[in-house]
Amino acid sequence: MKIMVTGGAGFIGSNYVHHHLEKFPEDEIVVLDKLTYAGRLANLEGVPEQRFSFVEADICDRETSRRTLDGCDAIVNFAAESHVDRSIEAPGEFITTDVFGTYVLLEAARDAGIRHLQISTDEVYGSIDEGSFTEASPIDPSSPYSASKAGGDMIVSAFNHTYGADSLTVRASNNYGPQQHPEKLIPLVILNAIHGDPIPVYGDGKQVRNWLFVRDFCTAIDAVLVNGQAGEVYNVGGPDEETNLDVVKAILALTGRDESLITYVEDRLGHDLRYSLSAAKTQALGWKAAVNFAQGIESTVAWYRDNPQWWQALRSGEYREYYERQYGVDLGA
Repeated sequence: MKIMVTGGAGFIGSNYVHHHLEKFPEDEIVVLDKLTYAGRLANLEGVPEQRFSFVEADICDRETSRRTLDGCDAIVNFAAESHVDRSIEAPGEFITTDVFGTYVLLEAARDAGIRHLQISTDEVYGSIDEGSFTEASPIDPSSPYSASKAGGDMIVSAFNHTYGADSLTVRASNNYGPQQHPEKLIPLVILNAIHGDPIPVYGDGKQVRNWLFVRDFCTAIDAVLVNGQAGEVYNVGGPDEETNLDVVKAILALTGRDESLITYVEDRLGHDLRYSLSAAKTQALGWKAAVNFAQGIESTVAWYRDNPQWWQALRSGEYREYYERQYGVDLGA
């Protein structure tokens, strides 16, 4: 296969590119990425050049998206504005990329007669007090981010229903692992702990997330890409649920830091309390998570500790300004 991976220079997308090219030595990938603050060419270092190419472009650019798609057998769409806090600040950017951009790719895929796999999120379902969401659960997004992702998902479904497009969606619980931008909880906590900086925790820290190691999600994506049915949604929940506060404490223990670094801050607007996904439908395709949270968080902390050249530049410039704006304090040196 030759696959067009949009957003392939971001966190999950780049992990998927590495995983897929390692697993399928005959396949080729072309990455189309806008290279926003969250996309970095450094994330794609080491991929086999003879089976990989890169195009810097916005998925909303119809002409470039169609041209890049030429000769491809499928699209895997990771391209998205993805951080809830930023969506509260600037929802329009999320709607443009996550909704209109998805539409542009669907049109291109339909014209080419190829599969479009949409990468989505558990957040489209909203919060659940007990049990786990299934693919039959109603969507009830709470933030501009999750609403924009829900909008993209609905267009994917509509293209299948209306035009018979080979389009389908996979929704993941909270991913973590190497190469994740430090605006997200786990890398933020790791880097603050490494530097001895205060660690901001929203509210009481008792928000529960269903944690999924990123390489496990990559194997799930391939299972759905190859064996999933057009028009269907597939949930990929991680093997463990942990509160945000317990995640912070685990990282502090792994970095040898004291819990006195924890600083409780005003809760996020509209903050969902608990996410949980059933993965039964995806498991029926032959997928199973291989990494539990204890294993995954240990390896993730080790990766950030051992790769300072990856994150040092990120703790300056735009991210430092964002951090100070978001938490009301200066980020340490």
